[in-house]
Amino acid sequence: MEKMCKTMIQVEDVNCFSIDWGGGSRTFYSQAVANIRVVGAEVATFINILENIFSHPLSMVHLIGHSLGAHTAGEVGKRKPGIRLISGLDPAGPLFEGTPAEVRLDLTDAVLVQVIHTNAADFIPYLGLGIKQSSGHLDFYLNGGKFMPGCPEIIINLSLDIDKVFEGLVETAACHHSRSRRYYTDSILHPDGYIGFPSPSYSEFQKGTAFPCPTGGCPLMGHYVDTYAGITSNSQRFYLNTGETESYARWRYKVSLKITGSTSLTVNFQVALFGTNGNTKQYKIYSGPITSGSTYTAFIDVEINVGTLTKVTFVWKRNLINLFPTYLGAKSVMVQYGKDGTKSTFCGEETTGENTLQTLNLC
Repeated sequence: MEKMCKTMIQVEDVNCFSIDWGGGSRTFYSQAVANIRVVGAEVATFINILENIFSHPLSMVHLIGHSLGAHTAGEVGKRKPGIRLISGLDPAGPLFEGTPAEVRLDLTDAVLVQVIHTNAADFIPYLGLGIKQSSGHLDFYLNGGKFMPGCPEIIINLSLDIDKVFEGLVETAACHHSRSRRYYTDSILHPDGYIGFPSPSYSEFQKGTAFPCPTGGCPLMGHYVDTYAGITSNSQRFYLNTGETESYARWRYKVSLKITGSTSLTVNFQVALFGTNGNTKQYKIYSGPITSGSTYTAFIDVEINVGTLTKVTFVWKRNLINLFPTYLGAKSVMVQYGKDGTKSTFCGEETTGENTLQTLNLC
């Protein structure tokens, strides 16, 4: 959390306190679960001091907690109604999943509660350490909420003894679980790189459900979540993808590409986006048999906010060996930005050979 505080004060003038409760958390897991009540009471006492001696209002208090710390923040909120914001970073799942709201983080614990899910997999057999159920006003399931890109594959766990599992916490699971902290820290510097899209499931999100953002906009997961005006009294689910390495921020686009040229081919083709802020790497749009005149669509999560789009490039490659000269081209490419639905259309006239870059400019 120290890195998070240091990053926070780069962008705003705040007091950031990091709570060290290692004496209560580095023990048997079941005991650590019980200890969050005490820690929550102590933090609530500290807030009382800020409130009564320094006149610091609850409307300016933001609690951020990871794993058991997320439920600890919930304990504080239960003792201090009116706290502005709680951010639960992959709240612990074992011994909390399916329990009453009184004993875990819940949306009633603050005016706004956001929950970031990164390891919401089954504890048996995947050693999922995060809670699966929605627990806040806004619940963000990153990359589906179970397993994070860039982390090692989860080692199957068959033990039913929670204390023994946590005595030798498997690093693979810890990577997925702790990613929520890294994502939140990164969101401080890249606010529009963590846009959550409302969708009934991750599979529907991948298909493009709820793309682009609705008229009221989408929430920004992480440090700027309180800019969202669509809070309700019920939990809402949002989905987004991240990168494998820092910076994890990604910007989502829909790309629709119309092919011209040779037919009856099996190929794959890619595009890169260019804008006023820079350009992306090449992203695969389609792989398989193609027909001239047909349009192929994909959703891509790119590694840079390119700004205002200026051009795109197109390149293709055969999937199967073909000895005859073949030429393909992108007749048009429509690119739509997920945040505001802005569309840009690029036109091309030429066809190119395999592995030859084609540039398309605004129509």
